[in-house]
Amino acid sequence: METGTIFFYLFCGLAPLAIVAYFLATKKTFSVKFEGEKFQSTPGSYGWYAIVCTLSPALLASFLAAILHLTGTVEVPATALIATVIALAAGGLWIGIKTVKPSLKARSIVEQLIVKMLFAASMVSILTTIGIVLSVTFEAMKFFEVVSIWDFITGTTWNPDEAVAGKDVAGVFGSIPLFAGTFMITAIAMVVAVPVGLFSAICMAEYASPTFRKIAKPSLEILAGIPTVVYGFFAAITVSPMIVNAAEYFGLQADFTNALSPGLVMGVMIIPLISSLSDDVITSVPNALREGSLAMGAYRSETIKTVVLPAALPGIVSAFLLAVSRAVGETMIVVMAAGLRANLTMNPLEGMTTVTVRIVDAFTGDQAFDSPETLSAFGLGLVLLVVTLVLNVISLVVIRKFRQQYE
Repeated sequence: METGTIFFYLFCGLAPLAIVAYFLATKKTFSVKFEGEKFQSTPGSYGWYAIVCTLSPALLASFLAAILHLTGTVEVPATALIATVIALAAGGLWIGIKTVKPSLKARSIVEQLIVKMLFAASMVSILTTIGIVLSVTFEAMKFFEVVSIWDFITGTTWNPDEAVAGKDVAGVFGSIPLFAGTFMITAIAMVVAVPVGLFSAICMAEYASPTFRKIAKPSLEILAGIPTVVYGFFAAITVSPMIVNAAEYFGLQADFTNALSPGLVMGVMIIPLISSLSDDVITSVPNALREGSLAMGAYRSETIKTVVLPAALPGIVSAFLLAVSRAVGETMIVVMAAGLRANLTMNPLEGMTTVTVRIVDAFTGDQAFDSPETLSAFGLGLVLLVVTLVLNVISLVVIRKFRQQYE
């Protein structure tokens, strides 16, 4: 369906009918016919009830037509669909106005519908997650039919070009170098972001004056709005040469595409995430706890360490987890500053790559979709999902433990 057809369908068809239904229903509640009778709901509730009666059959028909079109069963012509939908909306409007009477509990009907809509909205994220997991799993199973899952998880060599050349795929799809690079760069980023972000949050929440906070917090959050490609340029053009020069000064050798550069820049990028969330959590700790500690003779620093931070710890851990997820999923900075070489090393001055970079590289190549190199992206994605799930479970256990201790 074209954009003009959708515009006509929504704004020239359903929207006017819904407005008419609302005003006719509210007007009917003031009709002389019902003088002296007490309505069960407010006039506005009857208006929304009429809107529900008007739009429900029309939207249901539109949804069914969309399902038929997406599944390839039947393609409903746009003109026929618009005519049917408007006819159903008109019929729903007539039924809605006809059933408006004092004994109708319109408010209860509308509230029940709102509850169902909220439930449906809450199910969207759950169903989306299930769909993502299933789609990745099914495609990953095709990859693991070609490559042994044990070799994939424990292998130390990642060289899919050999599989593309028609050679044996055994031993060329080892994911350990990719995950090692991912964890190395993420660890460097967290070493930078966690102390700076947490200390800045404590400063702004506990020590800063209102004037300083009003200036410093927006200035810090500006970092969150900078595109990642700009961070990538900064890492590749500025930070990497500085690291190479510093390494030469100390008699070390560093590659221009090293892991330290994207890790440092990525840490700077996620500082606002940790700082902003931690600041909000620390600020939300009741002042009565601070005042009670200070009244017992504790210093301000002792109050922060023994009272405020334990109370805010669940939220702070959540901020750290979000920062880790942000670092693990970053691609552009790693591509521009660390390169594409799958290198298993503990030296951050050498080049290495991450899982997400290899996933992008697998999909942007000219290989067939069912080739081992392309399907390897789904295998990497599945393992990354499992790792993320494990991190989430660990964080939930930690949060629950400290929350129970504090309570």
